[in-house]
Amino acid sequence: MRKFSVLLALLAFMALSATGQQRKIKFIKYTLPNGLKVILHQDNTVPVVAVTVLYHVGSKNEKPGQSGFAHFFEHLMFEGSQNIGRGDFMKYVSNAGGQLNANTSQDRTFYYENLPSNQLKLGLWLESERMMHAKIEPVGVNTQREVVKEEKRMRIDNQPYGSIFEEVCKNLFGGTPYAWTPIGTMEDLNKAKLSDFITFYKTYYVPNNAVLSIAGDINIDSTKKLIAAYFGPIPGAKNAVPRPDIHLQPLGAAADRIDTVFDNIQLPAVIEAYRGPVQGTPDYYAFRVLSNVLSSGSSSRMQKSLVDQKQLALGIGSFPMSQEGVGAYLNYGIVNSGVSPDQLQQAMDEEITGIKTTLVGGHEFQKVMNQIETAYVGRASTQLGIAESLANYEVYFGNADLINTELERFKKVTPEDVQKVANKYLYNDNRIILYYLPKSTEDKKG
Repeated sequence: MRKFSVLLALLAFMALSATGQQRKIKFIKYTLPNGLKVILHQDNTVPVVAVTVLYHVGSKNEKPGQSGFAHFFEHLMFEGSQNIGRGDFMKYVSNAGGQLNANTSQDRTFYYENLPSNQLKLGLWLESERMMHAKIEPVGVNTQREVVKEEKRMRIDNQPYGSIFEEVCKNLFGGTPYAWTPIGTMEDLNKAKLSDFITFYKTYYVPNNAVLSIAGDINIDSTKKLIAAYFGPIPGAKNAVPRPDIHLQPLGAAADRIDTVFDNIQLPAVIEAYRGPVQGTPDYYAFRVLSNVLSSGSSSRMQKSLVDQKQLALGIGSFPMSQEGVGAYLNYGIVNSGVSPDQLQQAMDEEITGIKTTLVGGHEFQKVMNQIETAYVGRASTQLGIAESLANYEVYFGNADLINTELERFKKVTPEDVQKVANKYLYNDNRIILYYLPKSTEDKKG
């Protein structure tokens, strides 16, 4: 396992060193009769292959009262199938010298195996079993309920500032399925019946709601035959996969209101969350540039001003949170000792005002564009990164070739565009503000 990990890291380094710039990713794309989209990228440089399946289902596809289902299935679908015993997914991959994992967002669920290329059949078999007849039975459901509960305790409930994402979504996207996060609530998972889980599985984990993306040391013709053998017999869904209608209501009286969250923390934090553009729009790319100007790296504006010079914050950041149906833009800062949240918030707002009133200078703008291009090239430096990007672009935009062309959208962004989106979205009536304060403060106040 360790040798295989080192090999992957070496491949990434070689790809970056050899090119230093974006390289053309060649691929073929086709669709099986059952609706499964397939994308294949052949690269025989080293004997590794990434086998991935992206299901177009995330927490935004859940109904009220069924929050957490998509993330729960991320875990449950490792329980096994009719032909794979409980816990054997990991054993098969580990014994083959590979790696596997999965992740869930509000828009998608993604499974992958990184394998030596002579184990391609194994990856295809595992993913076809997961898609065709995952094991959904009481013992697995009860086991994974406890796993998810423990994950929530570790990552959110007992993690300082761990509920920020939940609080932002609840306040910014209320009235839509983006108001809850993938982890969901334990109340919803506890009350769910086995039949609820089976219905969710049969609705969303179907060939016509998935993309099988494979990248690495493969032969296209033989891989097509294997895919037909493993995935061809899986029946597509009889009904269209349901999609939610997203209708955001104006923030109204909630706009620019400061809500307080008392947490197990030592130092307060300030979070400003604005509604922003959805992913893939022209405004989205300008927003990404804006975010880097404000907080990417030690030379960014917020870092230099609020952390290094004024010493108002111990840590600072901003980032776009653009999804398929909604968008957000977050500024956050951890307050330095002796500084009030009000002071930090005022200073954060001053940085926002600066980018709204003054164009980003040439040197600073070029530095940020270089950062974006380097990160973009880095994502295409591994077979897993390529496979995942191809699947993302196909699912969200119906255009896998954006892996080769999206960078040009960033390059079209101008300083004027950055200033424009700052003024369009970063205003007080379009945001919510959260103050995270130590619980000891609440006790004293009471």
